[in-house]
Amino acid sequence: MKIVGMIWLDEIEDKIETKHGVAREEVEEVFFIGKPKIKKMRKGHFRNEHVYRALGQTEDGRYVAVFFIYKTNQKALVLSARDMDDKERQSYGQK
Repeated sequence: MKIVGMIWLDEIEDKIETKHGVAREEVEEVFFIGKPKIKKMRKGHFRNEHVYRALGQTEDGRYVAVFFIYKTNQKALVLSARDMDDKERQSYGQK
């Protein structure tokens, strides 16, 4: 899966920052600094626009799970991001 850019909605960005303490830059690092482990989570409402989860690390080594819709223009519409739970960290370590 090739992701060429991110799509951010202001209210989602604010929620991720205040509720989960994850900065926009950290989310982008997951995609563009490292090589995230991406898994389809569920079928989307629109054709070929499904919900995915990306597990990855930031430059500072933080383990982050990002949920997004992969749009047909190869951009990720960010839905949420948070620290990985123990099961996700284990899965990420086995990539």
